[in-house]
Amino acid sequence: MKPYVYTFLILIIFTLYQCQTYKPLSKSAEFKPAPVSLDSSPVIAASESISKMKVEEGFEVQLIASEPLVSTPVAMSFDQKGRMWVVEMSGYMPDSLGTGEDLPSGKIVILADKNKDGVFDERTVFLDQLVLPRAICLIDSGILVAEPPRLWYYDIKDGKPVNKVLVDAKYAVDGNVEHQPNGLLRAMDNWIYNAKSSKRYRKINREWIIQDTHFRGQWGITQDDHGRLYYNGNSTNLVGDYFSPGFGSSNKNQHDVNGYTERTVADNRVYPIRPTPGVNRGYSKGTLDDSLRLTNFTAACGPVIYRGDLFGDAYQFNAFVAEPSANLIKRNVLTQSGFVVKGTQAYKGKEFLASLDERFRPVNLYNGPDGALYVLDMYRGIIQHKTYVTPYLSEQFKRRDLSAPLNCGRIYKIVPKNKKATPVVLPDDSRQLVSLLGHASGYVRDMAQQLLIDKKDKTVIPYLEQALKNSANPMQVIHSMWVLEGLNGLQTNEVLALLKSTQWPVRMQALTVLPSVINSSSYGYYATALQELLRQNDELSAPYLGYLAYYLKPFDEVAANDILISLTKKYPDNKFVADAVISNQAYREQAFENTIAKLVPDSNLAIRKQLSNVISRFKSAQKNRDPQLLAKQYPKGAMLFKSSCQTCHAVDGNGIQSLAPPLNKSAWVTGNKNKLISIVLYGLTGPINVNGHVYQAPEISGDMPGIGHSEEITDEDIAEVLSFIRSSWQNDAAKIAVKDIANIREKYKGRKSAFTQEELTTVQ
Repeated sequence: MKPYVYTFLILIIFTLYQCQTYKPLSKSAEFKPAPVSLDSSPVIAASESISKMKVEEGFEVQLIASEPLVSTPVAMSFDQKGRMWVVEMSGYMPDSLGTGEDLPSGKIVILADKNKDGVFDERTVFLDQLVLPRAICLIDSGILVAEPPRLWYYDIKDGKPVNKVLVDAKYAVDGNVEHQPNGLLRAMDNWIYNAKSSKRYRKINREWIIQDTHFRGQWGITQDDHGRLYYNGNSTNLVGDYFSPGFGSSNKNQHDVNGYTERTVADNRVYPIRPTPGVNRGYSKGTLDDSLRLTNFTAACGPVIYRGDLFGDAYQFNAFVAEPSANLIKRNVLTQSGFVVKGTQAYKGKEFLASLDERFRPVNLYNGPDGALYVLDMYRGIIQHKTYVTPYLSEQFKRRDLSAPLNCGRIYKIVPKNKKATPVVLPDDSRQLVSLLGHASGYVRDMAQQLLIDKKDKTVIPYLEQALKNSANPMQVIHSMWVLEGLNGLQTNEVLALLKSTQWPVRMQALTVLPSVINSSSYGYYATALQELLRQNDELSAPYLGYLAYYLKPFDEVAANDILISLTKKYPDNKFVADAVISNQAYREQAFENTIAKLVPDSNLAIRKQLSNVISRFKSAQKNRDPQLLAKQYPKGAMLFKSSCQTCHAVDGNGIQSLAPPLNKSAWVTGNKNKLISIVLYGLTGPINVNGHVYQAPEISGDMPGIGHSEEITDEDIAEVLSFIRSSWQNDAAKIAVKDIANIREKYKGRKSAFTQEELTTVQ
């Protein structure tokens, strides 16, 4: 035997010893609650793991892959053959200090079910020696791979990666592992979107295009049947967009745009079935209840809109959200009124799935080719990045031996009992794929659309054109339209016909596709169609008309301005229309306010109030200090701000909706330095009043983690980042010295808990 064969066998034996024996288990055993020890957190064999889970009545959990076949899965994608391409982030938190995190231990592996029994049994390493890989996307006979800070594209030839191309050198340059872009969702509009990012990507004529859109989420991103995006932050259940993803980001002076980053489900309560002391703020009042169980989301991630055809009608337009800190998966029921989407938790006092196993760490959820719900379980003791680990959590790691092992991982699927989950076989034949564009499963429709575009087979266009007329199946109409758009085969007369559809979802998609088809020869027809929708008082279309004026303006400025003025007069108190109109006014907001002052004299109406806020924000930003000069003055501070602060407080210091309040012009920043140092060292929990406005969950995250316990961040670093923040934007406060940090450390020596606003009032 060759040496590397011996090495491989030793690794297999070690894995089996650490994670216990892998035995495929296809059916959920009866759930029998048992006492949970708080003194240890044993590794439970994959063959026994399902017995520790309680799933909704009528469903069962099936184990389809586990160690040594897969390790630390964090993202995946199915291919046409039904194989799973899995991202293994093996380097995540090797111990409580993150030692060795930067070693190239990550992999992209392909899992196959060779004997077709529903359990995956073959592993092929596609790429290895990656540093913390976090996302993939199969597209155009190749694959996108996110390996911070870069995004790469590989062609796939004979199952091997070839022709490595750099798509984005700055895909994930800011933030730490928990706060970097991820997702790479191939959405209905043929663009690829990300969480924790404002970028989208698309390959056009062999060139990768990068565009800026709205900033979205933290970990995980999904879409509904109409291509609207959903995501969340670690303490928020579900957030989403009411409108199509490509609109509304053209005016950088708009801090927030109504209809984007909306709290879809505001209720953040969770219901674990075991004590969960191993959460970062388990010591804080209210984090755990009297039975030591987490009360609210603290690691929400991996959301998915269920779009399969297996669960039944009650599960259509449901959103599932993973909470690895509480070892559970939540179900939310969504409803739509007009273009507004809201939701409620499916149950009170229980979850769709919860486990007694503390190491059950669901981090991403997916629809599958058989209609099942797929669950990636990282199966780790530690699920908190080193940047934010508190002494309390570090003690939990050590006392209950949560650091090891590191090479476990499981993938499950959830199916209804007594129903056979049969994967849909995706054919090579283009005409058959067109028929699948109308399939009951959203997963199948998406895959058929993507395969047709990747095949670049334009002989299929006549069949797609015929499908556009199938009003009995609006989903086939919508997907056919987007395939034609992807093949550059969508005609003006076809879009105009869809704009006249009596079905709102079809009209919505026709409005959404317009930016990619409008040109110098077609703009006149589209201008007429948009004006007709305006005359018909189609209020559902109104925000879209506002956004589309931006794309009409280069061809016909007069027509575009007429649409904006008409919208202003017709819907002056509609906040969604107002923001759509304002999105067209970048750097001419004041002139537009002068124009509409007589048309809308009431300054309390939405268009006037929202426009006034944007103008005030722009004028305020003009007074900001030069960030490049400050970065030269405080190089370490600027770097630390980008990696640990900017991801929640925004590059302009004005905060990010659903994450954090502003730092710019905040009295907490420019005032008493000891209060600021206390917050940064030990964290902040609960509501906080910033310049007269009380910020609290769900408007922002309920907690800000401290960084004073990090062994990588020195007092010199903290002093410099705080000096940087106190001098940035319009802040003008004195520098903070290293001795100031040391003094606060000494004063609160031994403190573990985060500060509340009330406590901070006593800090001198």
